[in-house]
Amino acid sequence: MICVSIGERTAKGCMKALQGLAFAEVRLDMMEPSELTEANVKMIFSQAASPVSQKAKLIATCRPGKLDENERKKLLGYAIASGAAYVDVEVEANDGYKAEIAAKARGKGCKVIVSYHNHKRTPPAEELKRIIEWCFESGADIAKIACMVQSEQDTARLLSLLDSDSRGRLVVVGMGQKGRLTRVVAPLLGSAFTYASSAGGKETAEGQISRETLEKMMEELKKLG
Repeated sequence: MICVSIGERTAKGCMKALQGLAFAEVRLDMMEPSELTEANVKMIFSQAASPVSQKAKLIATCRPGKLDENERKKLLGYAIASGAAYVDVEVEANDGYKAEIAAKARGKGCKVIVSYHNHKRTPPAEELKRIIEWCFESGADIAKIACMVQSEQDTARLLSLLDSDSRGRLVVVGMGQKGRLTRVVAPLLGSAFTYASSAGGKETAEGQISRETLEKMMEELKKLG
């Protein structure tokens, strides 16, 4: 399953980018602050103005950086209340923040993704396994591990996290150009889904592949299987 990551700067741009998609992540942290109104967030996650008959399943994501914790919590709350299928919170966030978001999500039937990002390296396997445990202890329905890949060994280490016990409960992503293989192979090995950009030049993470290209690559691999 492919999740298209949307990093548009305006609500109008988000709505346009969502047209025709079945599954997408909306990066609220990448929107202009002036666009992050309650009305806009609710419009996006309810897809009230969408011209398509079938609504997409959406992940609400708001990474730290531009907005403080209270602002991010408020925005994610709007998204959950408006029909987000998933909400993504960082495993490093304080326990109270994670618990409050998870409680809101549970009350609305919204699944919780607890994510770990390492933009510098891929840690050793034992450390990654401890992080996955931490994600589930933090209330995750799905744990997400995204690490910068510097070598073939890093790729192998990430993919080795996928086993029968993790099927559908773990997302593995290799960032960077050397991590692109994981974006194609991981969902075929049991990763709950993989991320793609809506098109070339619309990437929200280093090494992301466009949806069209990723679909073709995955189809070719399935034929070989």
